[in-house]
Amino acid sequence: MGGNAWAMTGPYQEDLAAAFRAEQERELAEDDQGFPGRTLDELWNDEEWQEYIFTGGTCSVLDQAYVVEAGSRDDGPCMRPLTEAEIRAWCPDGRPTHAAWETALGTDVLDYPDRGCGNCTVLYEDGRPARIAYWGVTCD
Repeated sequence: MGGNAWAMTGPYQEDLAAAFRAEQERELAEDDQGFPGRTLDELWNDEEWQEYIFTGGTCSVLDQAYVVEAGSRDDGPCMRPLTEAEIRAWCPDGRPTHAAWETALGTDVLDYPDRGCGNCTVLYEDGRPARIAYWGVTCD
């Protein structure tokens, strides 16, 4: 099987790790993936959840367990913010909009990460941070 690519956005918070965790909580509240009543920490300590993620996944931020630093080479299951250089490679002013992000993903100017990994970046509206973009590939 090959990994499935996915993309989504969530509300902006200055702390990207906190924003990621909040987006995971929102996603889990919307769909518990058949694991009702469990926290994210409980899920990631559950071998059944790990098997579920590593053999199929959710095609969402739930597929990553933690956030790493921009530029990290950790191979997952992690969410990694883009570096400034990575952002400027597809958005020269360094302030990508939602439309610019979608275009970059859709035209292969911006790559999806390796299996089991996710990337994120801040999206701007009228020059101000507005959303956070998340995209990744399932482990399977």
